[in-house]
Amino acid sequence: MNPTDPDFTHIDTSARPAMVDVSSKAVTCREAIARGEVVLGEAVLQAFDAHGWVSGKGPILDTAIIAGTMAAKKTDEWIPFCHSLPLQSVKISIEPSGKDRLLIEAKVKTTAQTGVEMEAFTAVSAAALTLVDMCKSKSKAIRIENIYLVSKTGGKSDYKSEKDA
Repeated sequence: MNPTDPDFTHIDTSARPAMVDVSSKAVTCREAIARGEVVLGEAVLQAFDAHGWVSGKGPILDTAIIAGTMAAKKTDEWIPFCHSLPLQSVKISIEPSGKDRLLIEAKVKTTAQTGVEMEAFTAVSAAALTLVDMCKSKSKAIRIENIYLVSKTGGKSDYKSEKDA
């Protein structure tokens, strides 16, 4: 790895970590969508589905959505070189996917000089971690898998995952 490679935007010419200067970038509408899965196992998924997705800790899916939203708004506190962004929208959905897992999707929007991919990733990650916490009394074998960027728009380039093309 060449630390001065311009593709590594968070490393300066002296190979030191650096926040990207976005002051000369245009303010545009930015949107990012990320997805991930929580593999609960068939028995856990059926147990919670049968009981309306409530545990002793409270409403499972609602709590995960709130946690993901809160985390997206604080991404700059989690990831050292993320800019503080005014988020206009964070929408998180959690749906059963197959017989043993939940699919989490986060869609984040802002109007700013930099994108919201990390905010979407953070939202999915925090929602997934919250699902693990809410469901761990039923199983210790819960896994978080396949967190990825589905798409991003705004700024100088757009992106769409080949997986979702």
